[in-house]
Amino acid sequence: MFVAIIFFLIIIASVIFHIWSPWWWTPVASNWGNIDSTIELTFWITGSVFVAVCSFMSYCVWRYRYRPDRKAEYKPEDKKLEIRLTALTALGVIALLAPGLVVWNKYVTVPENALKIEVVAYQWGWNYRLPGDDGILGTTNISLINDENPYGLNPEDPNSKDDIIVMDADLHLELNQPVKVELRSYDVLHNFYVPQFRAKMDTLPGIVTFYWFTPTRTGDFEVLCAEYCGTGHYAMRGKVLVDEKTDYTNWLAKQITHEKMLAQNKENKKLLIAEIKN
Repeated sequence: MFVAIIFFLIIIASVIFHIWSPWWWTPVASNWGNIDSTIELTFWITGSVFVAVCSFMSYCVWRYRYRPDRKAEYKPEDKKLEIRLTALTALGVIALLAPGLVVWNKYVTVPENALKIEVVAYQWGWNYRLPGDDGILGTTNISLINDENPYGLNPEDPNSKDDIIVMDADLHLELNQPVKVELRSYDVLHNFYVPQFRAKMDTLPGIVTFYWFTPTRTGDFEVLCAEYCGTGHYAMRGKVLVDEKTDYTNWLAKQITHEKMLAQNKENKKLLIAEIKN
């Protein structure tokens, strides 16, 4: 009886802790509602299973406690019980997965007015690329990556000349502007994760992955790598700053374009060669 009571108290304490614990969601991006609802549904389903299993265990400990006049029944199989448990488990899995598929569809269905930006991961940091005045990102090719062209942009593509390059610096986004984030990696598997946005996606070498969101609150948000990528994984961090339109425009005007970066790299190379010769 004492063990059964302990099991029952664990159930009550767990439910109370979940209700009273200081966790809540903060709406800072458009996707947060759908994703948070899925998380809450997962809590309800798994919590119900936890309460049901622990309650059943508590009942069994009390109901089938030892008595001198009782003999244990040997019953190695029970097909009816197995069918019921299999059906309930299948329903639980469907209830967990189905809403996630709906949310995932919204997560990768990009609105037409979204600003396309690129996130380039490397060991161990983040670089970014934004479209220039033409509003179009230039094409890239991994074979074109070198010291002078670290993003691997296609020099024959006119859209790449005015692309804005943000290297080893913070990313700025405009408030209430939908953003499509395209992700690629120079080396190994990474994961671009902004916890407050509920937004994360693997970055894979040789493959472009993507998702979208709309920042709905100004602020300073941390970028993390959510996939172990080597010894410097712990330090692979950055920042996303969501600005009002004026502040964003001022920041954008200070950034360098791909064409200017290539010119600077060539000039620096000439100066270095001249210095070595002297």
